[in-house]
Amino acid sequence: MQRLKTRPQFQAALAGGTVSRTAHFALHRLSLVPPEDTSLAPAPSIGPAPSSEHALFGLLDVWLGAMVPKRWARRAVTRNAIKRQIYNVSEHFGDRLPVAAHVVRLRTTFDRKQFISATSESLKLAVREELVQLFERAVRQEVRP
Repeated sequence: MQRLKTRPQFQAALAGGTVSRTAHFALHRLSLVPPEDTSLAPAPSIGPAPSSEHALFGLLDVWLGAMVPKRWARRAVTRNAIKRQIYNVSEHFGDRLPVAAHVVRLRTTFDRKQFISATSESLKLAVREELVQLFERAVRQEVRP
């Protein structure tokens, strides 16, 4: 599993559309298609240009990025803890996710009255359960069509 690093990669994955949602998270996916075989073309200038997705994502692999905006998680320790949970949970689903660029986005805040500490076990458990639910829905939706 590869990680998204650049802003254009994140923007392209977000433009791909929402695949799954939970109360606090959204999963966006941009399907990556293999480039057409142009080995039979007589000259490199003939044929379609490489897709922009192929230029952004050199490898055809599962790509993942995490977006935890400061708007929804004010403290850096909270944002980092949530990102760590996103990457840890995604490792368990890496073999079941399709070859695509995925972005997990925090879309609303966790209640600070309920989760006082940024690194509390209750917050980690709540985030982990919701992320498992998010990825389960995405995998189940992938199998259905």
